[in-house]
Amino acid sequence: MILLQSPSRFLLQILQDRVLSGEKGMDIDCHTVEFDDVRYHIQFSMRNPKVMVLSVALPLPPPEAILYDGLPLGAIEAIKAAYGPVVQILDPPKDGFDLTMKMNLTKLPPDEEQRNAILTQIASIREVVLGAPLKLLLKHLASRTVAPNVDKLVALVHRPNESFFLAPQADKVTIMYPMRFQDSIDIVLATSFLQEFVEARRTAALYNVPSCMWSLAPPLELKGVSADALNANAGFVTFVVYPRHVEGKKLDRTVWNLLTFHAYVSYHVKCSEGFMHTRMRRRVESLIQALDRAKSDAEKLKKLVHGGSFKRLSLKNEGDSRF
Repeated sequence: MILLQSPSRFLLQILQDRVLSGEKGMDIDCHTVEFDDVRYHIQFSMRNPKVMVLSVALPLPPPEAILYDGLPLGAIEAIKAAYGPVVQILDPPKDGFDLTMKMNLTKLPPDEEQRNAILTQIASIREVVLGAPLKLLLKHLASRTVAPNVDKLVALVHRPNESFFLAPQADKVTIMYPMRFQDSIDIVLATSFLQEFVEARRTAALYNVPSCMWSLAPPLELKGVSADALNANAGFVTFVVYPRHVEGKKLDRTVWNLLTFHAYVSYHVKCSEGFMHTRMRRRVESLIQALDRAKSDAEKLKKLVHGGSFKRLSLKNEGDSRF
């Protein structure tokens, strides 16, 4: 199994190149898109080569997801805590984007290891913003409390017009995913994949990981949610996270894995589909080769039959041939 990485490799490469370029640099104005329709607009100017303006567009939120000034709960606080004086949030953001930030690379620490850590964190802006409400709820779980002013059921956006749901409690947090896919083949493969995923959780080696369940019907915790939000054609996946799963350094990893679970499943579904297509192509090629060999053997036999000549002998000639 392959886990998706949090930092945007494209954004991280641009940041590292600009830091190493010294005072030299060129104008940069580029757009890039990541999975689940997260879009970036990166701008550098030769007038001020150490200042980057980064705009981020998040997936289009569904009606049930609650945003604050266009951003998830706790996103502004998470940005300030992660980047400190390096980042300044611009209000309002640029047209077509949900967040615009100005980053002063001259305020990066001189120590190379610390500098690379902050650059990696900047390239992980997706996790910082979209994962902010999830991280807030799981932090309270680590202290065995419930975040104040939070509903019993929280909808968090993770894909365009799609959300997953959290039911926070003091001793556990239940996370539920309606699994939707566009292609009919993807639906079949994802259903099989998720069933095997749940079965794998029951092995002894995975005893300490969060419990996992899959069902075709919505979990009872989603009672009262609109039908559009529960329109799942590959069933529902439920994880139950306990305080031991979010202690210390486990928190960030748990947040990212939960935030990108649907993308993780989609990735492996597409890999499985590609693998099966490759196997089918190889099988067809081997059958074609077998047919070609059979055809070649038949042609050789035909030449042997029609290539020789036979002389018809009469009875008289046959008798003479004995003397």
